[in-house]
Amino acid sequence: MELRQLKYFVEVARLLSFSEASRRLFVTQGAISQQIKLLEEELDNRLFIRKPHSVVLTEAGQELLPIAERTLQDAETCRTHMVELRKLLSGTLNVGLTHSFGGLFSDTVKEFLKKYPGVNLKIYYKPAAELYEMLVKGDIDFFIAFKPAQLHADVESEELFSTRLSAVMRKDNPLAERKSLSLKDLERHGVALPGSGLQARKAFEKFVNVDTSGLNVKVEANDPDIIMDLVETSNLITILSGLAVYYRPGLVAIPLDGIERQMLGCVHWLKNGYHKRSAEAFIELLRDSAQLKRLLM
Repeated sequence: MELRQLKYFVEVARLLSFSEASRRLFVTQGAISQQIKLLEEELDNRLFIRKPHSVVLTEAGQELLPIAERTLQDAETCRTHMVELRKLLSGTLNVGLTHSFGGLFSDTVKEFLKKYPGVNLKIYYKPAAELYEMLVKGDIDFFIAFKPAQLHADVESEELFSTRLSAVMRKDNPLAERKSLSLKDLERHGVALPGSGLQARKAFEKFVNVDTSGLNVKVEANDPDIIMDLVETSNLITILSGLAVYYRPGLVAIPLDGIERQMLGCVHWLKNGYHKRSAEAFIELLRDSAQLKRLLM
């Protein structure tokens, strides 16, 4: 059994298409079919049911898929480890960020690229649920997001900082001079929130455990950048982490009363997975960055 055969099998199994796998892998469809046929003969099991325009995994194929994915990930970890044992920081570092954290890492990214020019840095901005899936599949090395209310069994979280849930508004808003606010204080003001029924809103309400029914919700959107743009250019107020105003100098975050739980910003790793030296170097630079240290003051 060859790693190449497993790689072809996994790609076809994920896409359920020989032709699409061929395009993704830059290999002829015939070569993929031949290698999978050899794999099926070696395992003495049929892995796919072939249809005119698609394929379906057999029971044996379904059983093999997670094993093959782990084998390929272990092989890549081994290769990366051997390279780094030669004390070379090279290759590609794949970092995931939720949109809330984008502006916090600009200094770290610039410092990392300057200090480690041999590393190609790829940054993925996606919702936490998508980043979790990418981490498990080995598509990213780690991701930065708030610690979820329910932890994943196969992911470990390392705390970077904590922040308060706050009312976010323009600095010229009449409430902007207050030291803290209650939800009652916001009821006479227009509010922008994540869209009702969307995963982001459900996670928000579950995490903060507050009743927003008395708020005058004028806008709901599932894109945090849209919400922040609206708040920045109007009298609307939103309820987000205090981190949201970090790279929006025209806005201010006022902590909300009665919400004791802190929102923890964490780096999320695959549990028991191998940490690239470049990943550890990135996190070390992040911890030392002036941007993060200001949050910890």
